[in-house]
Amino acid sequence: MSASSPQTKIPFLDRDHSILAFNERVMDWARRPNVPLLERLRYLSIVSSNLDEFFEVRMAPHLSAFKANEQRGLYTAQTHQLIADKIHQLVAQQYAIYNDELLPLLEKKGIKLISHGERNPRQRRWIKEYFSREVQPLLLPIGLDPSHPFPQVANKSLNFIVRLTGKDAFGRENEIAIVKVPRILPRFFRMPPVKGSKQTHFVSISSLIRSHLGDLFPGRQVTEFSQFRVTRHSDLAVDEEEVKNLRTALRKGLQQRHYGEALRLEVTAGCSEYLSGFLLAQFGLPEQALYRVPGPVNLVRLNQLIDQVDAPALRFERYSAGWPAQLTPGQSFFERLQQGDVLIHQPYESFDAVLAFLREAVEDPQVLAIKQTIYRAGARSELMNLLREAVRRGKEVTAVVELKARFDEEANINYAERLESVGAQVVYGVVGLKTHAKMLLVTRREDGQLRRYAHMSTGNYNASTAKLYTDLNYLTADEALTADLDQIFLHLASQNRLPKLNKALIAPFHLHKAMLEKVDAAAAAAREGKEARIILKMNALTDEQLSRALAHASQQGVKVDIIVRGACILPAQVPGITDNVQVRSIIGRLLEHSRVFYFRVDGNEELWLSSADWMNRNMLRRLELAWPVTDASLRNRIMDECLTASLHDNKDAWLLQPDGRYVPAGQGGTVKARSAQHSAQAALMARYGSKG
Repeated sequence: MSASSPQTKIPFLDRDHSILAFNERVMDWARRPNVPLLERLRYLSIVSSNLDEFFEVRMAPHLSAFKANEQRGLYTAQTHQLIADKIHQLVAQQYAIYNDELLPLLEKKGIKLISHGERNPRQRRWIKEYFSREVQPLLLPIGLDPSHPFPQVANKSLNFIVRLTGKDAFGRENEIAIVKVPRILPRFFRMPPVKGSKQTHFVSISSLIRSHLGDLFPGRQVTEFSQFRVTRHSDLAVDEEEVKNLRTALRKGLQQRHYGEALRLEVTAGCSEYLSGFLLAQFGLPEQALYRVPGPVNLVRLNQLIDQVDAPALRFERYSAGWPAQLTPGQSFFERLQQGDVLIHQPYESFDAVLAFLREAVEDPQVLAIKQTIYRAGARSELMNLLREAVRRGKEVTAVVELKARFDEEANINYAERLESVGAQVVYGVVGLKTHAKMLLVTRREDGQLRRYAHMSTGNYNASTAKLYTDLNYLTADEALTADLDQIFLHLASQNRLPKLNKALIAPFHLHKAMLEKVDAAAAAAREGKEARIILKMNALTDEQLSRALAHASQQGVKVDIIVRGACILPAQVPGITDNVQVRSIIGRLLEHSRVFYFRVDGNEELWLSSADWMNRNMLRRLELAWPVTDASLRNRIMDECLTASLHDNKDAWLLQPDGRYVPAGQGGTVKARSAQHSAQAALMARYGSKG
């Protein structure tokens, strides 16, 4: 078998380790002295949130294999051990940054998390009064005995385990008690200012309760204690073929999500072997699942502290997105789209324009129908209010609500019910497939005829994340493309067979095959000595068939650049296999979220935007949308802002090495090159930021 054969064995990188490597790159921002201090703390919080989700979604099969001592297959006892070892390293680095770097720097800036031993008498009195008034009435310690078994502990909740001396009211020596900390309690409190001090003091809820644990057990002595937190498997599994009402089944599943299989136990570093062993036994966890941490067991909640600090100098300079360059404020979207397509690059340009497009459609008496997919709309969504208003104004509104959007299931169920309550037609897509495509279709009567206008996006209809995620919004009145979207909505509602589409590609029907064909066409051209180039931008590359095709194209001489934020299983620069593949990851102030696929073969260019990453689930188990950008000026703009800019980024970019490591793109080179660092995100913020 030749090295250029498509059957050459590719040394794929492990997906889970690639996800953890992504979190290492995120954590690097918490180390950077040139990043504002509170933002460094926030990056540390983001890593914790990401690790929580990793356990909730990806750790269960590894742990099951470990418990069964599996030695073969995708998940084995060894894979669990390797993953656990890596996460233990990550967590140790996190807390080292937190304790050794960030807390001392915060204190120098006058912001201090004050422990019990550091509080003056006045502060201790305040803490005691606050505890007695606001906290103790909400705490219910549970002493364990045969009639009081170990309580149900919710996923990611804060708890204390306590060991006691003496006897209870009935003369029994039940020495272990559990104290649950209600989620309703704030995790950080700002203390009254100290006279003559410029410092701002905060106290954590765990420190506050720790100081007064003894008050919860009158007549007994607390000999040892520890905070603890358990992370559980939280990926909802519903057999859609078996349930009669998906919404009802999911709502029932949500009630159990907080009590899934235990996967990780976090305790404080000083927790005794006795207490940690007791907890491990209760949750049925091995020693490898125990994480001893020198600080709060939940760094995600640091966001509450960050939000209470009034120190603009310790945050990123506020960015105000400009109004989209192609749009004139006050101009009708319908008039503008009759002149040509419009691109909105968020968050550099304001997502408010998308809401303005929908608002005009709702208020325009000539608009007869609005159809929209809903995946992640966020809390208190103006978009949902606009759809409800459209129904009240007599328009036909169809909402395709994806109930299985992970961790947004409850919000989407509520949105679906509210839309139905005013008379909107709500459907839930296709059984067995998540509807991940982002599309909005408006039908308007003009001069006695019906004309369609559409919005498509690489991201979600979420006004909050639209300020933090880079995405491309595309507005069009193209008759062929809007006709395609109409057919897709019809398919989602009726489940009729899709006819041949004019321009759009849809997963799971066309997209995977089409992308394979485009990669193979580039490989064939290169083999014949013709120019061939592929540039791909996405969040994840984990589909083996597509990765194998890219490696084969590289072997034929195709230059392949992959800009992938997170997991990537295709190694770069492996001699004889991926010599012509370069993989880079941009980790910046904003979350890279756009999906752009560019192919140039023998002088012919194609550029596609999509809602899909190159993952097996996106290609074969979701309904995804991809569409071509045929307007030359818009194609050039996307090339410039999303692809070329990223390929020249030597400040926020990381380069994948053959062994799976990532190194900073700015590492090495000449002193002059390193000093002239370029950040694609910073350049676009400067270009589009509001000057007002």
